Amino acid sequence: MTMAIDFAVSRRAMLRGAVLTLTGGVGGFFIARNSAAAKGGAGSGAANGYAYSPPKKGGSSNGRRLTPVDAVPVGGGVVLSGAHVVLTRDSGGALHAFSAICTHQGCTVSSVRDGEISCPCHGSKFNANTGAVVTGPASRPLPPVSVQIVSGVVYAH
Repeated sequence: MTMAIDFAVSRRAMLRGAVLTLTGGVGGFFIARNSAAAKGGAGSGAANGYAYSPPKKGGSSNGRRLTPVDAVPVGGGVVLSGAHVVLTRDSGGALHAFSAICTHQGCTVSSVRDGEISCPCHGSKFNANTGAVVTGPASRPLPPVSVQIVSGVVYAH
């Protein structure tokens, strides 16, 4: 024996559901729009991808110690996943520092090879000297990180 269930929705219930959905959507939009993630960081206007600060008097730094400069290969780079920083050196030996967090969906980049920083999650690639997007789906460059070199050691600020 099969029973048919007659389900009727009143006009008032439909209207109430539509209003709740619209209110929730608009409220969520404004909360997300004003979140810290939506505002992003200020970044740097440095053309070479990092803001270099000269060593302080006395040869010390107030920043977070990252790695010796010699650990960053010329023409390559290193991903410091614990510090969320990727350091690269161009063929001339100039150091560049960027966030290691992919601007697409927040994965940590995995490697620096052939002049590109690669994200393993969705295949985005970034220029190792500028942080600019080479291949999407990322649409924004990797943000530069301010670093300082003191006595052959790289510090982040």
